[in-house]
Amino acid sequence: MQNLKNKLKHPIFQCISQTSERLGIDAYVVGGFVRDIFLLRDNHDIDIVVLGNGIDFALAVAEQLGIAAKNVAYFKNYGTAMFHYKGAEIEFVGARKESYSHHSRNPHVEAGSLQDDQNRRDFTINAMAISLMPDSYGELIDPFHGLEDIKSKTIRTPLDPEITFSDDPLRIMRAIRFATQLHFSVHSDTFSGMQRAAHRIDIISKERIVEELNKILLSSKPSIGFLLMDKCDILPRILPWIAQLKGVEVIDGHGHKEIFYHTMEVTDKVAMHTNNLWLIWAALLHDVGKPATKKYVKDIGWTFHQHEYIGSKMVVKIFRSLKLPLNEKMDYVKKLVALHLRPIALVEDEVTDSAVRRLLFDAGDDIDDLMLLCEADITSKQQAKVIRYLHNFEIVREKLKEIEEKDRIRNFQPPISGELIMQTFNLPPCQEVGTIKNAIREAILDGIIENQYEPSYQFMLKEAEKLGLTPKK
Repeated sequence: MQNLKNKLKHPIFQCISQTSERLGIDAYVVGGFVRDIFLLRDNHDIDIVVLGNGIDFALAVAEQLGIAAKNVAYFKNYGTAMFHYKGAEIEFVGARKESYSHHSRNPHVEAGSLQDDQNRRDFTINAMAISLMPDSYGELIDPFHGLEDIKSKTIRTPLDPEITFSDDPLRIMRAIRFATQLHFSVHSDTFSGMQRAAHRIDIISKERIVEELNKILLSSKPSIGFLLMDKCDILPRILPWIAQLKGVEVIDGHGHKEIFYHTMEVTDKVAMHTNNLWLIWAALLHDVGKPATKKYVKDIGWTFHQHEYIGSKMVVKIFRSLKLPLNEKMDYVKKLVALHLRPIALVEDEVTDSAVRRLLFDAGDDIDDLMLLCEADITSKQQAKVIRYLHNFEIVREKLKEIEEKDRIRNFQPPISGELIMQTFNLPPCQEVGTIKNAIREAILDGIIENQYEPSYQFMLKEAEKLGLTPKK
């Protein structure tokens, strides 16, 4: 039997072992911490299972460490307790067995043995335990051969997969998430169970689904997860807008680009270069407006006019449906989706100062993120075309830098305020004030005047004169 006591370096383990001996209660470290020992990954979330009352045991360990009871968070309904110690979050629970009703993922829980507790685990790689009792300290308990599955890079359920996923359909998302994060494959029997239980995902709250989706998006290659979601038939249930990107329509022998696989490629490329979750969401949703705008025009081919505008409007609906934050994060995603064609248009046309100023004005501090998204959006199979576009993007980047240094357009604040216009011409708040402000802004963006007070002031006087306004004396 394998002994891992040399891997139990955190001082909490010796303290738990001493408490176990003093109280005569068996204790084990279980789950992700054990798994990550073999995956050579740091894990500061330590789950402890005891054959007794988890809350009482946690309080006893905390007392031995000099941690006040008020600093131990516990949840009587679940029989769990948690505290932080030396950079780790330690959670305690009594060993239990579970039974489920068909309409809920919330189990009926009762006290059980270590074996019962391991039986209820989602996957074999998470069902391993290490003894913390003094007489068997460090011994690995692996009844479902989780270590072999780690070595073979396999996601597999400990018990009948159909029961495992039907009892708690969130485990379908967890299987996909682990496969994506670890680059593991899902065992064929386990995957069949996921497919048969796919309809059960509907009972899971949007918040729990999004929690898994976010972890998939933050992995090194999110497309692994989305392809698995598609293959096991849950993609249309949780992300119908992405599922609708699938397929190629052909008219008169002309087919358009496969939008779903293009989206996967763009999402992977963005995820490779950033851990900004909302930028990766923008990549996932950048072409979500295409199905609604798809049109075949004879002698021209397939068009998707204004798909960026329609897509940006859809972002609000999608965020609301998924219960994602309806705040500046949504506004950021919406903005990037709306603007994602603009740098490409600059590449295709002559890069004018005016167009660059307007892009800087609209993108603000998000211009670098927008450029990353746009560069990822170049996915042509013609390598020469990709190289040409990326080279032209470098020209656009240089132009952006040059214009920003000269004209300070990013986060543009007009040199002439509405208050100054009202004071100068003795006006109340009215349409003419807005007209003059807009004219000054457009003149600066078009390069007619510099982004400075004096030229803006003189321009204001000329625009006011056109409206029949004269400065007060």
